[in-house]
Amino acid sequence: MCKIKIAIVDDHSIFREGIILVLNQISEFEVVFDTSNGLDFITFLETDKPDLVLMDVNMPIINGVETTKKALTLVPDLKVIALTMFSDLGHYTQMIEAGVKGFVIKNASKTELSTAIQTVFKGGNYFSQEILQKLALQSVKNKGFNKEQLTLREIEIIQLICQGKTTGEIAESLFISVKTVETHRSNIYKKAQVRNLAELIVWAVKNDYFAI
Repeated sequence: MCKIKIAIVDDHSIFREGIILVLNQISEFEVVFDTSNGLDFITFLETDKPDLVLMDVNMPIINGVETTKKALTLVPDLKVIALTMFSDLGHYTQMIEAGVKGFVIKNASKTELSTAIQTVFKGGNYFSQEILQKLALQSVKNKGFNKEQLTLREIEIIQLICQGKTTGEIAESLFISVKTVETHRSNIYKKAQVRNLAELIVWAVKNDYFAI
C-alpha cells in the first residue's frame, strides 16, 4: 500500500513534534520532512516531492502565504492544508488565493486531522467547522441575493461541494458529466458573487444552504 507522504512546516517545535507523533500512528501516512520555516521547505522541494504539506500560517523568514505560492510554483500538484489558530483568520482569503485546499484548527483531533488529509489528498477540500462558524458570524448576508435565482440542481451541487466532494464525485453522484458540473459551478459563483470555493462555503453557511 502506498502511503501519503506528508511534510510539516511549523515554527513551534513542540507542536510539530506532536503532529509527527500523531501522524506516525496512522498506517496510511508517512512524515517525510518537517521544518520550522518556509525557506527550508522550498529548498527541500527542489529535490523531493511530498504528496501533501501541513502549513503553518504565521512563520518567521517566509510566512505561510508566500511559502505556499513558492511551493506550488515548484510542485503544482502539491496539496496544501493550512494549520491555523483563530487569530490567523485574517489571512484566510490570502491563503486560499495562494492555493490552500484546506484549513484545520491547531487543536483539531487526530480523527479530524486524518479526515482532512485524506479528503484533500483525494482532490477534495476540507475546512474545520469552527473556522466556517467564525467566518460566517463575521460576515454579513448578501443583501442583493434572491434565493429564487438558484435552481434545484445548483442547490444540490452547492451542498455536495460543501461536503468536500470533487467535481468527478459530484458528476458520478448526480449522473451528469464533469463538464456539466463545471458549468453549474461557474453559474453558482456568478449568482452568489463569490470568487472561490472558500468564499462559496462561507456564503452557503450564511444563506442556510449548508449546516455546520
